[in-house]
Amino acid sequence: MSLCLWIDGFAGTRYSVYSVLSTWYRIRGNTMTPDRRSFLQCAAGCMATGGFYQSLRAAAQAGDAQVFAPTRTHHPAKAQRLIFVFLTGGFSHVDTFDYKPCLLRDQGRITPAVHLRGTDRLPLLGSPFRFARHGKSGLWLSEIFPHLARVADDLCVIRSMHTDIIEHFQAVLAMHTGSSTVPMPSLGSWLCYGLGTSNANLPAFVVLAEHLPYAGTQVWDSHFLPPIHQGVRVVPGPEPIANLRSPARSMSLHDLELQMLHDVNAHHAQERPGDPNLRSRMNTIEVARGMMRSAPEALDLSREPDTTLGLYGLPRGDQRSFAYQCLLARRLIERGVRVVELIDTGSHDNWDAHGDMQQHRGKAARVDRPLAGLLTDLKRTGLLDDTLVAICTEFGRTPWTDAPGTRGRNHYVRAFTCLLAGAGIKTGMAHGETDEYGIDIVANPCHVHDYHATILHVMGIDHTRLTYRFAGRDFRLADVHGRVVQEILT
Repeated sequence: MSLCLWIDGFAGTRYSVYSVLSTWYRIRGNTMTPDRRSFLQCAAGCMATGGFYQSLRAAAQAGDAQVFAPTRTHHPAKAQRLIFVFLTGGFSHVDTFDYKPCLLRDQGRITPAVHLRGTDRLPLLGSPFRFARHGKSGLWLSEIFPHLARVADDLCVIRSMHTDIIEHFQAVLAMHTGSSTVPMPSLGSWLCYGLGTSNANLPAFVVLAEHLPYAGTQVWDSHFLPPIHQGVRVVPGPEPIANLRSPARSMSLHDLELQMLHDVNAHHAQERPGDPNLRSRMNTIEVARGMMRSAPEALDLSREPDTTLGLYGLPRGDQRSFAYQCLLARRLIERGVRVVELIDTGSHDNWDAHGDMQQHRGKAARVDRPLAGLLTDLKRTGLLDDTLVAICTEFGRTPWTDAPGTRGRNHYVRAFTCLLAGAGIKTGMAHGETDEYGIDIVANPCHVHDYHATILHVMGIDHTRLTYRFAGRDFRLADVHGRVVQEILT
């Protein structure tokens, strides 16, 4: 029997069979680490015990058990799952979904302006892109989204978003956690905590991110919520999840290793009932074991038909593009993953167009067809009936230039645009309104807290009642804020 076999933990931690059996040996009343002979005797005794074989079979059959079972919602849920699309860097509302012909007409007019470090007087900048009405609803969309234009009647465009802090790091945190200062649990973590999961073999919250966004892993962290609810990052590429395939030479031997490790962990947790991290760690290992069986199939797009790949604009064999991530998101949610987040680019080379708004053209080309394909695919398979899709960014961009003589825009928090589509959301509509230049909100303002409260509501959760007690107080996603935007709900 080899002493060099390994068990791979969820976070990459490795345990040798010898170390596991050594601990197991001591738990059963022996105070000394076994030598080779004792080790082999212990291993042989374990494998010869009928009851142990029964527990192995039970463990193998428990792969589909509920690690964190679905819970009751506060009210009937329209959506069972969420796909959260985050376009990093702050796309410009006046160049994408909020048409402002007066801005083009009065281009160059000097106006009082805010920027990163204070106030100034800067010239207005009209959009370099043409706008047109699309669909039966007549929604205005920029020419840089020709594919989304074809599904305009499936979109709800919120043109009156606003947030609090003008820097990327804090604004990204706010859009994900509701807090722009102190890191808090992610929206995905709150949903998993409140709703549970329907597939114990896959994480409840998956993040598809080729590059780290501003604020890094904090944007999908569970923080003070039990660690089982944090997002699991999948990195597009040949090996999206490291250590996914078992190195064990036979499944029965692998089950033996896992059962011994489970016994050691259970004993350790029983002696420390006040430490919730231990139980979370054990649950995570159980999910990891399930992932080794289920995730390879979920991540394998090779059996998708050419018609589906063409819908997303995905070349066969592509494992990195945003189109790949969108199709993978559909496959994950149809297998029971509660929340999937797609992060378009990281903290560099994103939508942060300070120098020239023409940079938006390439960024839009990367996501336009895949997002339209995702919505079309969800609709034709019936998944859109109980799936909510949120497409957002951290803030908008100024209706004036970044500096005199430039063709770009600075960060802007007083008005920007986000989208919702799918279950529980009215379609083909624009909600909220900004003034003729896109500077100030003039109707139906929607703070980031309101956006979060609305997402929770569609998924059956009252945002004022989903709380977690930590450090002597009850926390929630929107803190003491948040209003459900009833006007956009079906």
